[in-house]
Amino acid sequence: MSNDMYSVEQVAARLGLHVRTVRGYIRAGRLPATRIGKQYRIARADLDAFTGRPARPAAPAAEVSGIVALDGVDRAAADRLATLVLAGANTHPDPGRPLRVQTVHDEERHHMKIIVLGDLGATAELLRLLDAVLDGDNGLLSGETHGG
Repeated sequence: MSNDMYSVEQVAARLGLHVRTVRGYIRAGRLPATRIGKQYRIARADLDAFTGRPARPAAPAAEVSGIVALDGVDRAAADRLATLVLAGANTHPDPGRPLRVQTVHDEERHHMKIIVLGDLGATAELLRLLDAVLDGDNGLLSGETHGG
């Protein structure tokens, strides 16, 4: 939320009103204001509420989207990977910003895609988990060809 403060004159100019009209709104309690010395200051949030405009949203958080493509994945391995990835996404600590995960398996081509949408840290953690599970000869797809 912004901490911008406006003078009565600035508010009047923004709204196309006379300064006396704005002061009247303040005195009547219709427009909240803070008195600093002999002058009033109006917060942006109060002005937005007064005019019916929604308050500005907070700066958007960084989000990442990623697609992991895997070849040589049979149905059983795809089911295990999907369960693992969804469980990893559900352990994300911030319920206000959940990870969104979608898995798709093409049984004919033995191809799987995992689509992840979420904040940078949680997505990175999920991708590290996936990398560890798929890593080398001991990975979930050991004996199968996979790539990304």
